[in-house]
Amino acid sequence: MSTTTTSSTTSPDGAPTAAGSGTFLLGGDLPITRLGFGAMRITGPGIWGPPANPAEARAVLRRAVELGVNFIDTADSYGPHVSEELIAEALHPYPEGLVIATKGGLTRQGPNRWAPVARPAYLRQQVEMSLRRLKLERIDLYQLHRIDPDTPVEDSLGELRALQQEGKIRHIGLSEVSVAELAHARTLVPIVSVQNRYNLAFRTAEDVLDYSDREGIGFIPWNPVDTGRLALPGSVLDAAAKHHSASPAQLALAWLLRRSPVMLPIPGTSSVAHLEENIAAAGVELTDVEFEDLSRLAS
Repeated sequence: MSTTTTSSTTSPDGAPTAAGSGTFLLGGDLPITRLGFGAMRITGPGIWGPPANPAEARAVLRRAVELGVNFIDTADSYGPHVSEELIAEALHPYPEGLVIATKGGLTRQGPNRWAPVARPAYLRQQVEMSLRRLKLERIDLYQLHRIDPDTPVEDSLGELRALQQEGKIRHIGLSEVSVAELAHARTLVPIVSVQNRYNLAFRTAEDVLDYSDREGIGFIPWNPVDTGRLALPGSVLDAAAKHHSASPAQLALAWLLRRSPVMLPIPGTSSVAHLEENIAAAGVELTDVEFEDLSRLAS
């Protein structure tokens, strides 16, 4: 695992890049910039159907890569299929070093409706379809989107392990798991990452983060820029943001990056301007006092 900072902190047009966030060695062999991009929001309302402006969505993906992002996270259920298809349309043939992570195990019944299905045959089908949509021969990181209560996790992960041995998956990750579930999964297959909801205002996965930190497992917080009521005018977060001439969302991302060297935030957006604002957070350096003050905000 590495958290070194690369030198190109500005793009050729002068915009801040993700390089200031440092790097992480995912799975021990994939160097990624810690500030990545989550491709859930390049779909329609309710994460359903195509985006209102597909051209802008493709422009966001291309701009993310221009700004030093080399870790893009998606899932077959985003759209469904829409996010993966847009990634291939915008970025294939992929630049060297770009790591695309996807997920399987959640089915869609409509806008904002999700149901876990992780039967082995279904996961195998989804891996094959993701490979086809993303135009890949191997998926660098494939994550079990949810543990299926109707399928033994040993069966789900056993199938992913088989696909890994066949060369269709490089690394395996998990999403929304407890420490006990993560520790058990690691007795079955090598796990290189975990993706749980975590942000400045919502920290119920603190124990999973601490476990990941100790074990060198990448922790990918989804919904990373949610600040809730913490950004109200006059708040500690509001004051710190004004001090840095930054937005509360940028401070929230800077706090995440400071919180742990295994933290891999993936803020998502369908707007190029918003993307550039998120990426600029890599250059925000919190003082020790600011970090501690922000850490105390949520119980």
